[in-house]
Amino acid sequence: MHRYEIALDYRPGPNRLGGSARISATAGAVPLAELQLNLGDFRIGRVRVDDRQPRWSHRGGRLRLRPAKPLRAGAAFTVEVQWSGNPKPVRSPWGGLGWEESTDGALVASQPVGAPSWFPCNDRPADKASYQVSVTTPSPYTVVMGGRLLTRTVRASTTTWVHEQSAPTSSYLVGLAIGRFRTVRLTGATDDDVPQSAHLPPRLLPAFRHDFARQPRIMRLFEELFGPYPFDGYTVVVADEELDVPVEAQGMSLFGMNHLDGARGAERLVAHELAHQWFGNSVGIADWRHIWLNEGLAKYAEWLWSERSGGRSTVQLARTAHRMLAARPQDLLLADPGRRNMFDDRLYERGGLAVHALRRDLGDEDFFRMLRSWATRHRGGSVGTATFAAHAARHAGRPLDELFAAWVHGRALPPLPDG
Repeated sequence: MHRYEIALDYRPGPNRLGGSARISATAGAVPLAELQLNLGDFRIGRVRVDDRQPRWSHRGGRLRLRPAKPLRAGAAFTVEVQWSGNPKPVRSPWGGLGWEESTDGALVASQPVGAPSWFPCNDRPADKASYQVSVTTPSPYTVVMGGRLLTRTVRASTTTWVHEQSAPTSSYLVGLAIGRFRTVRLTGATDDDVPQSAHLPPRLLPAFRHDFARQPRIMRLFEELFGPYPFDGYTVVVADEELDVPVEAQGMSLFGMNHLDGARGAERLVAHELAHQWFGNSVGIADWRHIWLNEGLAKYAEWLWSERSGGRSTVQLARTAHRMLAARPQDLLLADPGRRNMFDDRLYERGGLAVHALRRDLGDEDFFRMLRSWATRHRGGSVGTATFAAHAARHAGRPLDELFAAWVHGRALPPLPDG
């Protein structure tokens, strides 16, 4: 897919969503007789492929379209779909994912398979596109998304918000929050700082101002270590309810009110979600087998912030992680954890340790040069473990087969790297 242009009308009370999408794409190397989109349990209205009605069916979360004539190999085409209904999360091994009614509004956290809960898409992490999303809601509500807010138009009792995400974006990273929020700006030290904002219930402001006060400093550190921030800006939403874990979207992260305590108890998660903007969002993965690249690098970013901010050092944190993993079953394969272990704590900790082992092997100068060039070279792209291993080896000036075999492709926990 190249581009999604989505228009939504949402009524929070009855949780009623109406939508239309115009999707621009290009056929592959062979004629395309049928195409499929992922879409949840909605009533389907108008459907068109290149302005002509195809034969179509919608079952089991798949919208199958069969044009009157197969699309030519390499041909550009458009798909238009209208849908309506009551959005609900996609059922998955990890619980309900995607569109969720909140106390007063809605939240969307789609990783890894929740995007079809609210719009038709090719829900594959490597299929990136630009997005323009228009959302009309009752005027007391604020609509928050990643990317740039292009327009905000008030008409009688409703307001239409139009956001543009021009950077290549995976469908699961299109985040959305609708609520009665107070908007605040997080200012840095200079006018050159990345624009940062937050949206949250007003009563949570005192704790938020303390707990997120150092986010601009985290942003500057990560720009120093990983290279320029890859998007137009960064926004944080704090929901008026508890969430198990924060979730990142492109240019945006979603936290629960339980992640505020007025004592920066969740600051490592602030760093973790911000790091995903480089590792996971800008540099995405080819498929979910490689999720350790997202989570291991973001975990190590937590440790780097801890060290730079006067907390525990990366060495101390690596020792703690190693002790934890040594006491747990040795059956996780970092390079391909399988669906059951994709979000296992062990993947995060072992991923962080694999990155730490790579740093110890390369030395700081080559390691951080490697990370910066990784984030720059693959900006907007999708990668896998083999690509990362080859990239690291080029910066090492020698093969790193043994290191990756032990930490990434083996199940037994290797010894902790020296230091």
